[in-house]
Amino acid sequence: MGSNNYLKMKTGQTASTDLISSDFKAIGNAAKKLANHAFKLVLGLGIGASVLQWIATVAAIYLLVLDRTNWRTKILTALLIPYIFLSLPYIVFSFLRGEVGEWVTFIGVVVYLFFSKYYPDWLEMPGALLLLIVVAPSLIADGLRDSWIGVAICLVIGCYLLQEHIRASGGFRNSFTRSNGISNSVGIIILLVYPVWALLFDYIL
Repeated sequence: MGSNNYLKMKTGQTASTDLISSDFKAIGNAAKKLANHAFKLVLGLGIGASVLQWIATVAAIYLLVLDRTNWRTKILTALLIPYIFLSLPYIVFSFLRGEVGEWVTFIGVVVYLFFSKYYPDWLEMPGALLLLIVVAPSLIADGLRDSWIGVAICLVIGCYLLQEHIRASGGFRNSFTRSNGISNSVGIIILLVYPVWALLFDYIL
């Protein structure tokens, strides 16, 4: 009789311990999932993506300025224009797509048509970018920019520019040791960070 009561008590204690252990395990898993989602939301989708987008845009503009000044190679740096178009932060893009951008583009076209000798060569790329922003259809300006396809295009452009820069420099080592090689290489690598991050956190994870 006493033995049976002891066994019942032992069994009840074991079941209770297993239940508590299971509850703690469930709480731990829930906490891990919550922390993971919070990390993705705050760093991946919120702060991280927006900051990297600004940095990538600045890097692309920096490389474009270099190309127009002292970084003249056979690399197709015109691809920086669609990259900036696709990666430009929304607040800047919407501002340039508005009436201000239309007026600036209109004045630029008039100057180019009737006063071409006063139109500097280094303004051709920025002018093309502004014209692209203003006249792009909504399907491209809104749909493509806000999709994984636009991010993937930025990634492809970054990869192409990097391998072309390495080839033009005569190898990976030269691209980081020659004059202006380090700044150019770092700038192109930064172009890759934003699309990789955005693809991972926005569309894959």
